[in-house]
Amino acid sequence: MNSLLHRILDIAPVWVYLVVTVLVFAEDAIFVGFVIPGETAAVLGGVAASQGHVLLWLMILLVVAAAIVGDSVGYEVGKHVGPRLLQTSMLDRHRGRLDGAQDYLARRGGWAVFLGRFTAFFRAMMPALAGTSRMPYGRFLIFNAAGGIVWGTTFVVLGFVAGQSYEAAAKTVGRDLAIGVAAVVVLALIVWKLRESRRERAFEAEYEATHEGLMTPETD
Repeated sequence: MNSLLHRILDIAPVWVYLVVTVLVFAEDAIFVGFVIPGETAAVLGGVAASQGHVLLWLMILLVVAAAIVGDSVGYEVGKHVGPRLLQTSMLDRHRGRLDGAQDYLARRGGWAVFLGRFTAFFRAMMPALAGTSRMPYGRFLIFNAAGGIVWGTTFVVLGFVAGQSYEAAAKTVGRDLAIGVAAVVVLALIVWKLRESRRERAFEAEYEATHEGLMTPETD
């Protein structure tokens, strides 16, 4: 944690703003979320703000704006090239989750856009799926903006609180113990993410098995 803080503080503030904004934007606009979740960038932006390296309010504003604009670009991509995009080979390994996301969007409409913002796979794909399904842009924008505001504010503030808590703990119990506590928290987050990935894979396998069973013709 200490090393991470120093690396962030070694970067000029303008680059912190730029890198965080670009990563959050690119997650939904060009599907970078399959590699680097935007929430990671948002949290790091909050950590930088906790050290006074960047302004908290400006970081929140940039992250929220990048999330909303990135989703809008993803929507337009889905609207214009959605069917071709969904058939690309890069999505084959995610086919079960992709079909599940389409079903979820069909059932929940705008709320799927809002809630999808809080799951990595849905966050990367839901805007394009909404565009492909021809959801009216006005309706999409309302739920997209609401999700972007809640999500962006939450994760930047989480990073800010984590950074400040670390500094407070370091002053109270010593930096070594604070690093140990931070390591435990990071480990817990990793375990949570692994469990989330396992649940998504299990859902994908169950979905594919169910649909294969429905598509297999009965024999006498």
